Amino acid sequence: MAFLRSFFATKQIIRRSFTTESSTPKGFLAVYVGEDLKKKRYLVPVYYLKKPSFQALLRKAEEEFGFDHPTGGLSLPCDEAFFFTLTSQIN
Repeated sequence: MAFLRSFFATKQIIRRSFTTESSTPKGFLAVYVGEDLKKKRYLVPVYYLKKPSFQALLRKAEEEFGFDHPTGGLSLPCDEAFFFTLTSQIN
C-alpha cells in the first residue's frame, strides 16, 4: 500500500515537473542532484521509476523533502557521484 501511495505521489511530481519545464522531453523526468546551492538538473528515463534502487532513492527524497519541491522537479538527496553510480548500475 505504501508503494502505491509513493507511486501516485511521484506521478504528481512528474506532472508538475513537465508543466514547469517545457524542455523536458516525453519519457523523461527532471531531477535535481547535488548540494543546495549547486543543484544540477538531470533528465532520467521514466522507466527508472520501476527500478528498486531508484525507488529507494525516491523514498529518501520523500523522507527528506516531502512532496513539495520548489525547483519544480524532483530533488534527490544525494551527491552527483552517487547519482552517477546509481544510474550507471541501472543502465
